Amino acid sequence: MIRTLPLTSRDRLAAVILAALHDAGARRELAALAAGGAAAAAWLGPEERAHASLVAARAASARAALAARPPGPAAGTLAALLDDAAVLWEARCYFEVHELLEPAWRSASPGVREALQGLVQVAVGYQHLANGNTPGARALLSEGSARLHGRRLGGADLEPFARAVARGLAGLEGFDWTAVPGFPRSPRHG
Repeated sequence: MIRTLPLTSRDRLAAVILAALHDAGARRELAALAAGGAAAAAWLGPEERAHASLVAARAASARAALAARPPGPAAGTLAALLDDAAVLWEARCYFEVHELLEPAWRSASPGVREALQGLVQVAVGYQHLANGNTPGARALLSEGSARLHGRRLGGADLEPFARAVARGLAGLEGFDWTAVPGFPRSPRHG
């Protein structure tokens, strides 16, 4: 599991990863960062260069998840936004899932807002777990899964996902990362 970087570089890398969902230039930047070495070190400020391997690992994970998807226009529907989130989820880029969904959450209608908030909380919960913050992970995963029970979003039934997240709460100490449930997808995105 890949923990997040310090604040400034975390946000910069998240912006590149989100842009790479739809922009070929951002994908080239992501590829250079994924290669690691001098490119990743040069991308960071002098005080952050110790984190070059984390930059390369996160960039490589995102790049691999995006490899089969051609860049194209940004998501225009909720279902397309959730499909973008699922791609980032598969790359275990949970912080970036949060960054992608948060703007939609802020402007959503109440029912959609509650479901998006649950997805954001679950994503941040898994990122807290990756960063070693088990109490924070437990709180967010619990609250997020509770918000998702009995809901649908973008054509996706969130109940199985909510139950799987809730089941995983019992084993957060020594967590098996293969137990992270797949991100809920609408039926047309399978």
